Amino acid sequence: MEQTSQYPPNPEPGTPVTTFFEVSEAKVTKALTDNGLEGIKQNDQLYLYAIMVVIQNGQQIGGPYYTLDAIKHAQSWAHPEDLDDYFGVPVTYDSPDFPVDIVCKTESGTVIQDSACTYHKGEYKAGAEIDHTFAETLEWNGKSYEIARSYVISKNNPDKKLFVQESGEEHLLDRHISVLVSGADIVAEYRTSSGGSEPQPGGEAPAPGASREAEVMDPGVSAVIQADARGAEKFDVLQGIPTSENLYVNTLSKSYLYRNTFTQMVGTKTYPVKVSKTYTLAWTEQQAGPPDAEGNPTTISVPRSESQTVTKTYAVERKYSYWLISNLEVYGIQQATVSNYALPSGTVTLQPKGYSPPSVSATHDASITAHMTDPIYADVTLPGQTVSGGSSRPAIPTEDWQSQAEKAVGKIKVKNDSLVFNGSTIMDNRVVEETASTPTAIPTPAPIGQNVLYGSGYMIDASKTNKVSQPSSGTISYGLIEGIGGGSESKSFPINGINPVTVHTPVVNYASISDDRAHNQKTEPTEGRSALILDRPFTVTVPTSGQHRDIKGYGNRDYAKYIKDKQVRFPFDVYSADKSTFIPKNTWTSIPVTQTTMTYYLPVWVDEGNYDVQFRSFAENSPEIDFTGQVNANLDLNNHVATRVVTVEVIGRLYDFRITDISDYNWETVFRTQKGSATPTGNAYWVGTKAIDGAARGNKAPYVLPVRQGSHPDPGKKNVAVKTGYSFKFEVMTKGNMFGSGDGIRITPTFYFVDRYGKNRQEVDLYYHTDTEKFVRIGSSEDAERRNVTLDTRLRNVPQQEITNTASSLWELNGSPGDKQSYINQYLKNAKKPTYVGGYNVMLLPPQLRTFVGSMNVPSSVEAARANASVQHWFGEYSLPAAVYVLPKGFNLADYGRTHQLDDNASVFLRDGFIIVNFNIETIRNRDLDHPHLQYIHGPLDNQWQLEGYQRSFTDPYGVTFQLKDGDVVFYHANLSSYDDFGTGGTH
Repeated sequence: MEQTSQYPPNPEPGTPVTTFFEVSEAKVTKALTDNGLEGIKQNDQLYLYAIMVVIQNGQQIGGPYYTLDAIKHAQSWAHPEDLDDYFGVPVTYDSPDFPVDIVCKTESGTVIQDSACTYHKGEYKAGAEIDHTFAETLEWNGKSYEIARSYVISKNNPDKKLFVQESGEEHLLDRHISVLVSGADIVAEYRTSSGGSEPQPGGEAPAPGASREAEVMDPGVSAVIQADARGAEKFDVLQGIPTSENLYVNTLSKSYLYRNTFTQMVGTKTYPVKVSKTYTLAWTEQQAGPPDAEGNPTTISVPRSESQTVTKTYAVERKYSYWLISNLEVYGIQQATVSNYALPSGTVTLQPKGYSPPSVSATHDASITAHMTDPIYADVTLPGQTVSGGSSRPAIPTEDWQSQAEKAVGKIKVKNDSLVFNGSTIMDNRVVEETASTPTAIPTPAPIGQNVLYGSGYMIDASKTNKVSQPSSGTISYGLIEGIGGGSESKSFPINGINPVTVHTPVVNYASISDDRAHNQKTEPTEGRSALILDRPFTVTVPTSGQHRDIKGYGNRDYAKYIKDKQVRFPFDVYSADKSTFIPKNTWTSIPVTQTTMTYYLPVWVDEGNYDVQFRSFAENSPEIDFTGQVNANLDLNNHVATRVVTVEVIGRLYDFRITDISDYNWETVFRTQKGSATPTGNAYWVGTKAIDGAARGNKAPYVLPVRQGSHPDPGKKNVAVKTGYSFKFEVMTKGNMFGSGDGIRITPTFYFVDRYGKNRQEVDLYYHTDTEKFVRIGSSEDAERRNVTLDTRLRNVPQQEITNTASSLWELNGSPGDKQSYINQYLKNAKKPTYVGGYNVMLLPPQLRTFVGSMNVPSSVEAARANASVQHWFGEYSLPAAVYVLPKGFNLADYGRTHQLDDNASVFLRDGFIIVNFNIETIRNRDLDHPHLQYIHGPLDNQWQLEGYQRSFTDPYGVTFQLKDGDVVFYHANLSSYDDFGTGGTH
């Protein structure tokens, strides 16, 4: 505080006086101690004085004053007693906590670091009572010490020793003090216990100096999980890898870790060296001699000498330093573990291979004696010297022999701790003088090779379902190779940043079903559907190859390795290829994974129509339940099944057309065992020599169509064809859904003429006379002839059991009213009645001319009646009018008759040759005449007529070759008629 004031009054009026007043804790404490008040204690009553200086005209003329009394007398104040209220404030002393330290040291001042001394006793209030007892003797740095004195030093005045007690005094060891303001040191000084007669080497213990610290404790570890083989990875595991494939795990890191602290120990040691020198003192003394001749007194010089040896002790100081291994930790690789869902049991452990941990050889000893060797030295005796003093005894010269003492003491020898790392010396422990070499750095660890922590062939278990981007984790462990002053047995570090793995087992399903086009007789085949033909084998193809995701390792390839099952489900009954195993409809059935194709057999009782056949292929890791599928391929890894639906159409058959009887008497013995008999020979004229699917039937010429000259088995009748007016019976077979009341066989004749030389074949129109009209063209509106056919007639020879079975099956299938036997009886009666089938130009064989011949020996799940009805036997009959007139197709007979004489013998009619009857045979379903179902000949895909071996030419017994058309069934003589056998009359 600076103040210019009239009060207190100036000593000389008009002279300005400036006073400064300062108060601070530091100055208060100084004032206390300077005035011998160290003994103040907590809660004592004090007076707080200001500190004053007096300045006049810019010059200090008084002060500083620290006491009230001094302030009162600083100047001739008018009223000095008033200063009491301003400069002497009573306070109660509230002491802070002051430190009390216990210190032991040598007489030279070196602090002794020994457990006998507690270096920090604590924090105490001023005046607190402290007791401490020092050890009388102690051992330190290999030497024995005894207490020489003890005392107290105020922290505020460290140069002043208080309460000193010397050796032998009462309170030397046991010190009791009251804590001084600002704290105190309680000190004991020790001397070596050799009695002190001979000086001993001394000095401070070495103290830590420079330090070299280094560490590489970050392993820099990384790891990858990839598809085998390394460098030629087949899959990108980030996008997908299937089960049953192998993974490799590769971890890279530093080859070792280390941490070190190298500490330089620096010290100074003092060696006492006695230097001695003997001086010979020479002088003369004057003594009274005999009187001279004159009797006068005389003096004589008497030589004097004296030897005196001077011994001085010098302290020779030697510095030294060496390095200790304060801390050393070296760690070598123990193992690495890496975890991921895709790995076996979720975790693999990699043990180092081809790995050599660093070799470390280290020695450490903390004691000074292991590192420092005192020099060899001895006391010095200098050469003697004579000192002449003249007439008085000379004084011994004063000489400094320090240099001679220095020469007598060599250098301290030191050595470091030892550390050899991988054959390189890091800390050299060779003995050297004074200063040991500074250690070098432990080499930076190199990264390990790629094969050290590497494992391969880790197969992804087939039971692991697909999962996307499964996280990875890992740990690398290092084991302690060398540890000095620290370290743990092992250290583990996380391996971060390991790539995730996506498990996606691919499966494809590009199934297909054979399209039996060669046997597809449909009038209009269905586009996009495979044709399955009743009572025939078919093949399903379930390849294991195909297009999958367009990623590495997937794409378009074979995936059989990953497929555990392939299955198909038919919505209709099937058999195995050899018919040994029946597979009911809607049953999932397996196909061996390694087998691409499987052949099945389609039972004849399966309904014709469109179906969807289902396929599914299971990935090996598919769950047993709750699996989901995806069409063609499980591109979405949430699916474990590849599915496919193949659309098919089940189609029936139209086959085995044959002529079983000809009413021309020339042909009777061909079909009957004897003339007039109804017993059949079993002979029939088939389309060819092959059965329904092209295999040999067993028949041979002449029992093939068409029936013509040369067809008669009797060589004597080689010129016999069929005379007009005679009918022929025929039969045809169907398979499929031709058992309905609206189903039938439509046969459309076409007529051709060929001359007897096999030439000039042409399509023709046929005419006949009725009772009311002449020259009625077959197929014209005037053509009204009706043809009736009877199923159960004498010469047709239909087995009764066949008709009975048909009736029974119809009753079962249609739920006909009444009892079954009554229905059968009535059906048998109706079979003997004629049934209208059409005329000369077209025939439609109705259900009345049909029997069921399918086998009823079927699996229990199949209705026997349905199986029986699945194969149908149709019966028909056809003939040409007895008197028939042949004209080229489209010839206008009416115009001709207007210009020419028209009678039965008109030259315009074709006679010298044969009329060929050609049948177009079709099936009709559900009375749909506009859309015939199956074609025997003219289907776009299958000509059954050819499949059964029909020959399109023949050579008659006379060497004439005739060209044929598919569907040619009978050659009629154009110039011979049944009338020739019975006379004329009637139309047929």
